[in-house]
Amino acid sequence: MARRTGRRPGNQDTREAILAAARSAFAERGFDAASIRQIATAAGVDPALVHHYFGSKEELFRATVDIPVDPAVLLPAVLAGDPDGLGERLVRTFLGVWDSPAGVAAVALLRSATNSEWTARLMREFLTTQVLRRVLDRLDVDPAELPLRGGLVATQMIGLAMMRYVIRLEPVASATADTLAATLGPTIHRYLTAPSPAPPPLHRPPRLPLHPPPNLGDQEVRVMPGGRIWRKPLDHRGPEGEGRGAACGLGGGGGGAARGGKGHGLRRG
Repeated sequence: MARRTGRRPGNQDTREAILAAARSAFAERGFDAASIRQIATAAGVDPALVHHYFGSKEELFRATVDIPVDPAVLLPAVLAGDPDGLGERLVRTFLGVWDSPAGVAAVALLRSATNSEWTARLMREFLTTQVLRRVLDRLDVDPAELPLRGGLVATQMIGLAMMRYVIRLEPVASATADTLAATLGPTIHRYLTAPSPAPPPLHRPPRLPLHPPPNLGDQEVRVMPGGRIWRKPLDHRGPEGEGRGAACGLGGGGGGAARGGKGHGLRRG
């Protein structure tokens, strides 16, 4: 009888046991603090078997963050509903994944991203290509605005996950998904769909007046304490003894003649 080829009995179970132990270790301690020996002990296997199945800790971690939830399956339903409820549906779907058993791997990714550049790159790649791009490509917004809009959405979603699942800040940690979706959803919706604010007007210096300053006549001007301006008409007396009003042009009808302006002409006769 020919010998049957294929995977030996128990191989798949061993691999799944290692993955389950690794997800828990990475979620509780993060990528850097979790060790292959700790994971092997939790899985009930020899550390050599971990290396046999996954090669290195990095490859094991990459396998654990392969969340068994496909954004390509979830997001079309989110985008197909009422446009006004897009933000709430996105938050509710996001929390549904994190609150499920698959969310354990997501928590592991989030913890490790805070102190591992490799993990942070992996997380950015996942968010950019698998989640945000699928949402933003369906929106009628300026393509130049997509990176900023996506980044703002990510700050809210990842910030929520950090407070709820890692730091466990109350009452966020124990709030229902419906409460969080109703509260945070409008903000997400605004980031995704609100028109961009108009650019501020250019600053222009005030325009100088086109008319010349008024003629103050012959005055003595002083600046008093406190910035008050003090003016006093000068007392001019000509050889004919005209008053200062005529000399300064402050009097009545003689002012125009004293200045030689367009005053009254000489009366004949």
